[in-house]
Amino acid sequence: MSGRHFLQIPGPTNTPDRVLRAMAAPTIDHRGPEFAELTLGILGSLGAVFGTTQPVVIYPASGTGAWEAALVNTLSPSDRVVCFETGHFATLWREMAVRLGLEVDFVPGDWRHGVDPQQVADKLTADAEHAVKAVLVVHNETSTGVTSRVAEIRRAIDATGHPALLLVDTISSLASIDYRHDEWGVDVTVAGSQKGLMLPPGLSFNAIGPKALEAAKQARLRRSFWDWQPILDANSRGFFPYTPATHLLYGLHEALRMLDEEGLPQVFARHQRHAEATRAAVRGWGLEVLAVDEREYSGSLTAVSVPDADRIRALILDRYHLSLGSGLGRLAGRVFRIGHLGDFNDVMLAGTLAGVQMGLAASGVPIDPGGITAALDRLQRP
Repeated sequence: MSGRHFLQIPGPTNTPDRVLRAMAAPTIDHRGPEFAELTLGILGSLGAVFGTTQPVVIYPASGTGAWEAALVNTLSPSDRVVCFETGHFATLWREMAVRLGLEVDFVPGDWRHGVDPQQVADKLTADAEHAVKAVLVVHNETSTGVTSRVAEIRRAIDATGHPALLLVDTISSLASIDYRHDEWGVDVTVAGSQKGLMLPPGLSFNAIGPKALEAAKQARLRRSFWDWQPILDANSRGFFPYTPATHLLYGLHEALRMLDEEGLPQVFARHQRHAEATRAAVRGWGLEVLAVDEREYSGSLTAVSVPDADRIRALILDRYHLSLGSGLGRLAGRVFRIGHLGDFNDVMLAGTLAGVQMGLAASGVPIDPGGITAALDRLQRP
């Protein structure tokens, strides 16, 4: 099929040509001075994306690895944690915690709302003995397009006076949606390379607050590869305690330059505009956005409720060379997801939404063709 494939899943996202070219550089000695300079430059720039002056650890792993690192560095066997059923990935993080030997209080949810700060407060207020050691929150649930209000959750925890750690997954929100590790009092932030950071999959991150670093001294879950301390020790000299993913680090260095050139406030505003335009199209078609609370609309992706969603996705891929995200877990076949994050502009979004509209019509879904016009009207405003 002629033309470029439209990859509009909510990650991995389109890798910019600048990043691809950076990754095409020759391999260098990962024990040499040139590599140390690269690493120290990356670590010096990376904190701004997380909103932290605290250490950020980089792993050659998917976001799943960073989930595990956040848990095993801060917790001990049979520790109690509270997490919330906001979607498929919150459910998977919970399953990992169970397999690691933690006691998990899993608060059920409808997959259309984020974490309720009041529920967090209620759980911790009831825990007079401070048995709960951590609260696990997915900031932006990739399966639903719902963003939890982390700053409000932090305030709810603080209001109870409870010492539980706050661990937050930002895999589909970092560098796309406003996030402030230090200001919001997050203890560990989990992230991955393949979404807002515009890289291929293969790097993941833990941003580590001082309370988490202190907890790591007492944590007794078994860890070796994921252990923060050897990495932090090696990073102080610009190196890693294992062979690093050199070419992904080349790409990360360039991606951080791109984010700095645009400016993070402008990056967040761009994502917000694209999300608003996408929701305008969905409502213009007469369809339903999965997220219910407008305070929790995602800037990274939009999940659209529609019957027989997989058939529609398959037709759009076959006819228009456009990939949309599938429904995951309990949403399988019930939604498709439009990713609008990463290296993305207005014309790319307009083309994506045009392809979706044509696909819906070709699939026999009764829609109002004014959906695309509603989106364009939003894009034409600042």
